[in-house]
Amino acid sequence: MPERKLGPEELRYIALFQSITGTSVLDCIVDEDFNRIIYIVRPEDMGKAIGRKGINVKKLSDLLKKNIEIVEHSDNLENMVKNVFREARIVSINLVERAGQKTLYVRVPGTDKGKAIGREGKNLKRARLILKRFFDVDKIVVTA
Repeated sequence: MPERKLGPEELRYIALFQSITGTSVLDCIVDEDFNRIIYIVRPEDMGKAIGRKGINVKKLSDLLKKNIEIVEHSDNLENMVKNVFREARIVSINLVERAGQKTLYVRVPGTDKGKAIGREGKNLKRARLILKRFFDVDKIVVTA
């Protein structure tokens, strides 16, 4: 697993998240392009992190004036891809390594391709950020 570095900003966001939710955070990614903070949490903490009716997400979003996204962690690449692309149904996942570069091919039904990519590539960027940090994936290609 590649080394992840957290700066003071991420550490502050993690401390706030943990104090509000009572759960621990594995990673925190600040994505200024889409004004969001992406938290990676353990599977057993997912429900508690979100809170009843999404109360914790709403509270954090109101406090930080940023969109909050929570992704369930997995040590298994296939499960992590499914968690990252939660809006889309995954048909197949294929990791190809050439010349030291890892490319992940994710196939979804044609009707789910837009959900996988997201408006302005938002979901695809989330996937790139997370899968680079946890599995050292250099490129992601979504096909139908």
